[in-house]
Parts: sequence; structure tokens; C-alpha cells
Amino acid sequence: MIRSMLYASDLGPYAPFVLQHALSLARAFKADLYVIHAVEPMSPFAESVLQSYLDPSTLDDLHHEGVSTVLATIEQKVLDSFVDELEEPQDLALISAVRVRQGDPAQVILDQVARLDVDLLIIGSHGEGCSADTPLGRTATRVLQLSTVPVYLVPLGQTLNGRAPGQGE
Repeated sequence: MIRSMLYASDLGPYAPFVLQHALSLARAFKADLYVIHAVEPMSPFAESVLQSYLDPSTLDDLHHEGVSTVLATIEQKVLDSFVDELEEPQDLALISAVRVRQGDPAQVILDQVARLDVDLLIIGSHGEGCSADTPLGRTATRVLQLSTVPVYLVPLGQTLNGRAPGQGE
């Protein structure tokens, strides 16, 4: 029985399409729907640039408070974007929580699966960095290999009437 689900969003152009699948499943199963988005950590180069311009105390404050503020802002923007994308406004009530966490996307997703103890994981087959010719992205591949719960994989090569989002009619 499916009581709770986790939708892992990359916030890319296909996210609204995968969200519709997640909402449809949540309605069908009357299940709680959680949303996770992973933000990759700062690159070593960016970190070294900051270290050269900021004193250790300011850099520490930036890491602790700045990152938290940025993640909270992204969470609100994700929720706001969902409101814009929903076909039915009442569908917003199906979303139990939206979380944004920093870290390797596959690991963040798998950690949330375990933490929330969900029964189903919903992901797109690949994100923005992949072409439509790529059957599976890096994150989707790792999640499929390591997930402890069933994964509902939404193929993103051809989505809307044979066209990807953003393509002309």
C-alpha cells in the first residue's frame, strides 16, 4: 500500500510534467506527497574565491546563515512555482512539505526517502543537463541503483504530444 511518496524535482523545464504525475498518484492513492530539491554544494573553486576575500568569521557566517536563507528562499520559490503550474488549485493541499537540501542530488534524495519513510519515489529520467537522446541522467541512474523503495520513473524524451516543454506547436 502506498501511503506516502517523495517527488524529487530538479526544477528544470520538465518539472511541471513530472509534478502532474506525482499529483495524479497522490490523488489516486490518497497518499501524502513530499517534494525534495537538491542544491549542489559550492564548487572548490568558488569556495577558494570566497576564502580569499572573506575573513574566516564572515565566511563561517555565510556558510551557516547565508546557505540556510538561500535554501529557505528556494523552498518558497518552489512552492510558488507549483501554485502556478497546478491544473487544480486544490492540488496544493496534496503536497505535505517542500524541502530543499544541499548536497549530492542522488544522496539527498535517498536520504529523504529513508528519513520520511516513503513508499514510492517519483523522479524524471534526466534533468536539464542531458539531451533528449540520453535515456537516463546521472542522478536517475544512481537513485535507481540504490533506492530501497519502488521508483516511478517519468521518461522525459517525448512528453507533451511528442514535444518537449518549450518546443513550438
